Amino acid sequence: MRSTPVTAFALAAGVAFSVVASRPAFAQSDADRATARSLGVDGEGALDRKDYKTAEDHFRRADSLVHAPTLELGLARSLAGLGRFVEAQETYNRIVREGVPPTAPDAFKRALADAKKEVDAVGPKIGGVTIVVHGAAGADVPNVKVDLDGAAVSTASLGVRRSVDPGTHTLKVSGDGYKAAELHFDIPPGGSIDEPVTLEVDTTAATAGGPPVAPLPVTPEPAAASSGHGARSVLPWVAFGVGAVGLGLGAVTGFMAMDEHSTLANECSGTECDTTTNPKSANDLDTYHTLATLSTVGFIVGGVGVAAGVVLLLTQPKNESAPSVTSPPPAPQAFRVVPVVGPGSIGLVGQF
Repeated sequence: MRSTPVTAFALAAGVAFSVVASRPAFAQSDADRATARSLGVDGEGALDRKDYKTAEDHFRRADSLVHAPTLELGLARSLAGLGRFVEAQETYNRIVREGVPPTAPDAFKRALADAKKEVDAVGPKIGGVTIVVHGAAGADVPNVKVDLDGAAVSTASLGVRRSVDPGTHTLKVSGDGYKAAELHFDIPPGGSIDEPVTLEVDTTAATAGGPPVAPLPVTPEPAAASSGHGARSVLPWVAFGVGAVGLGLGAVTGFMAMDEHSTLANECSGTECDTTTNPKSANDLDTYHTLATLSTVGFIVGGVGVAAGVVLLLTQPKNESAPSVTSPPPAPQAFRVVPVVGPGSIGLVGQF
């Protein structure tokens, strides 16, 4: 790769001359130039020993003190020796782009010529990777973050070939609302691969801007439980209604039985009625017994209904004791009993 080696003497002469021939980024002192010269000579010695890591360090620091093509060339060769061909190529190209003036020393001119030749040998060793990121079912991932070997990768380079050095690489990808993924892949010298990354939805995250996540289904309350609650709330009032009907029936039929008893008292003597000579007395007597029976039954049903309503009202859960706002139970005072009397019949009609 080093077709025309730069001797330590030529390198030192080139660094010294760079004060005049190159355009420094800042004012250089004699101490900076002397330090850069010493670092360049030590870097060249490290290159000869193939100690590329030490050579890179020396040439990089020397070039930061005094910018010269001879030092840049040493840095490019060090990077190539470390297998960092992408950065080595860019360093070679920078030497070519900057060039040297016609009055530059021979060491500078040789460094430029060597850079033009050596850059062609580095290019074929550079690998490539095409990174594609998407979510499940091909969904777009918001706020994608890509990290390759510890360095952030711009999303502008996603989906196109990216130059990488050969070897093993670590790729980390994340996005809002998705689980982070980490992949490892190998690139041979000059090889290229496609690296598609599919991120899984993170259902435990609640990140703003993340993909919509379907809510968990809500199980409705069984209809039976709802209807049971309503039934328990209404039952006491139904019992009170039945009790009211019974009491009303007993009271009405009781008054009618008493009226019928007065009629029989006029038709019969004492406690005996002659139904043979007086057929009307027989009918009145049957009516009396019927009314008395109905009155007794009515009072019994009424008493049982009222008692059942009280028990149900006292034993139901407290949160059910109050009538519902949307569907209030019928109040006892809204119940009415209407007596109905017809030819040969008597009865009661309850209305809510």
